[in-house]
Amino acid sequence: MHLTMQQLFDLLVEENASDLHITVGRPPVVRRHGSLKNVRHPALTAEDTMGLVESITPERMMTEFREKGSADFGYAHGNRARFRVAIFRQRGQASLVARLIPSRLLTFDEIGLPDAVRELCKRPRGLILVTGPTGSGKTTTLATMVDSVNQDYDRHIITIEDPIEYHHEHKRSIVNQREIGIDLPTFAEGLRRALRQDPDVILLGEMRDQETISTAITAAETGHLVFGTLHTTGSARTMDRIIDQFPPDQQEQIRVQLSVSILAVISQVLMPREDKSGVIAGFEVMIMSPAIENHIRKAETFKIPSTIQTSKNLGMFLLDDHLMDLVRANKITKETAMTYSGNPRTLAPKLEALA
Repeated sequence: MHLTMQQLFDLLVEENASDLHITVGRPPVVRRHGSLKNVRHPALTAEDTMGLVESITPERMMTEFREKGSADFGYAHGNRARFRVAIFRQRGQASLVARLIPSRLLTFDEIGLPDAVRELCKRPRGLILVTGPTGSGKTTTLATMVDSVNQDYDRHIITIEDPIEYHHEHKRSIVNQREIGIDLPTFAEGLRRALRQDPDVILLGEMRDQETISTAITAAETGHLVFGTLHTTGSARTMDRIIDQFPPDQQEQIRVQLSVSILAVISQVLMPREDKSGVIAGFEVMIMSPAIENHIRKAETFKIPSTIQTSKNLGMFLLDDHLMDLVRANKITKETAMTYSGNPRTLAPKLEALA
């Protein structure tokens, strides 16, 4: 029996799995709640994997795959689901990974985001960063925040994504979604153009280079609410990563700009649950305050964590404190908390002290 991609996508939706892996020498594999499981099927040959890849890949992306060895695109599986698909060559053979994009936008409560974050969506300008490793749910969090603006305010929202994952309908706001490679060539170009398109809110799928970061900070300063993502963990590291993108002679100016433009950094991880099947998000939230503004300006980002810890009344909290709360509520195990901790050495004795 020859498996088709449509059958595999159906299986992913029915099993409530998050990812599908196609590679030579192994049956198709699905990831469910963090664990990899083989689909009941013989190991795939090189012809099988190439056939599966070609069956869903647009011609333009096949050209990119042949020329560069990899390509990414969004794929709609009828009305059932959307997938983010990455195709790539390994050992000269075709491989594929597809990530299921939830079709329903989640609420703040379902994600577990605190009220302080919901309040940030009301702000008219500033930079909100959602950070974390790949697969930590950053896109989902951002989609929820954009949806919140879309429902509650009349704004012009422009998203620049690679690829577009969640589809936003026009509600109170107008939402224009632009995809890299289809609607525009790069994030930097998209952001530059967006500033001429009368935006109120701009979502940047990735801030991966100095030009994009610099333009995003300027946009936030000049009266736009800008959402962006970075692959960093923790607020202090995020500030350092942004500043380190710039040459030493520009770093002081960027520090000053950041200190006045940044509204918040939300860092997140996605972990297996203990109380039921599925995953749960752990968060760290830094919200701009005079003390944090001062630390950024004076190049004392190492002081940010202790300020977050003493500013819970402003809605801030450290990842490790959130992990402790989840352990107390029996939602994750102590082992899981240690695995995802930002500072395992200081967390270990606190976990030991728990009954």
